[in-house]
Amino acid sequence: MSNDRVLIAGAGPVGLVAAAHLARAGVPVTVFEEGADLSTESRASTFHPPTLDMLDALGAAAPLIAQGLKAPTFQYRTKKHGLLAEFDFAAITDATKHPYRVQSEQSKLTRILFEQMRGHPNFEMKFNSRVTGVSQDGAGVEVTLEGGSSQRGRYLIGADGASSTVRRSLGIEFEGFTWPDRLLVISTPFDFFSVIPGLSSVSYVADPQRWYFLLQIPGLWRAMFLVNEEASDERVQTEEFAQSLMAGVVPGITNYEISHTTLYKVHQRVAKTFRLGRAVLIGDAAHINNPLGGMGMNGGIHDAVNLAEKLVMVWHGRAPESELERFDKQRRLVTLEYIQNYTIQNKKNLESTGDEFGQSLRAIAADPARTRDYLLRVSMITSLARAQELG
Repeated sequence: MSNDRVLIAGAGPVGLVAAAHLARAGVPVTVFEEGADLSTESRASTFHPPTLDMLDALGAAAPLIAQGLKAPTFQYRTKKHGLLAEFDFAAITDATKHPYRVQSEQSKLTRILFEQMRGHPNFEMKFNSRVTGVSQDGAGVEVTLEGGSSQRGRYLIGADGASSTVRRSLGIEFEGFTWPDRLLVISTPFDFFSVIPGLSSVSYVADPQRWYFLLQIPGLWRAMFLVNEEASDERVQTEEFAQSLMAGVVPGITNYEISHTTLYKVHQRVAKTFRLGRAVLIGDAAHINNPLGGMGMNGGIHDAVNLAEKLVMVWHGRAPESELERFDKQRRLVTLEYIQNYTIQNKKNLESTGDEFGQSLRAIAADPARTRDYLLRVSMITSLARAQELG
């Protein structure tokens, strides 16, 4: 096998989108995945309209939509006031081919992409291959794998998650902070539509003591709660604790069937640079944020497409290597300006009583022009336009 190829650390949705885009454009890729198979973790489950447009270009949107749930609306509520406002992506039909979110576990996308790319002459996947180190020179990059073997390539893409070995090996700082709070996600097959009139499949509920949001995925609802108690992680993940949180969703309903729970620490961090020489960071390896608004995985896929487009041009000699500097400038600044600021503000809004926040939402909902602008921002279309302005 030739060493003249792009190496990709990580076979999550971000790494595989980059791989699919590059391979189809004539750029050989090798993807290193530390597990024996693709991950089955559900983790991220929201795909925004422009992300679906990008996946459509890879032939992956239709099968993902078929396996997921369309969410054309989302709403904000409070425990105190009930429904504050509901927004419908139909207002931006002229800006996207997919005026809705799709709720589907990220593991479904990775399998769709892998099955499509399996056997492609420019695509190679190596399982049980954890990248443990990185070195580079003016001609290429070399990764060391667990067990001591190594492989060389022309470029390296680090898509290996928040604890990225690639980022650490390159010595790139991961600037930002960790929130003192934790988030507990509880999955249940309970039908919330049957007990909450007018509920949307994506509903955020503000409350200064205990905000939460409800998100429907195929076969389940996910309820995410703020956990600011001093209770241990072990205590927070017990059935008893989960039931105590769920009891606050609908008065009088208790003893939910709980499929599983997941506890998260909440970070807001951005790598000091997304590119160092022939190595580039994308997705959680480059930036992490709280999950409110579903911008983490989507932003990572936007990274992958932006980088792949530029790397294809460089690879085929249609642009100088300095083109990769535009990736760093565009995606890093957009992450700082939009994704980080928006997710932080989302958290603050949900921690409020909803009085001022509700007034603002109702004013937006009453004005078609402001509604359109708001939906372009929350769908991440505005951030993509801003990235192009920065380049």
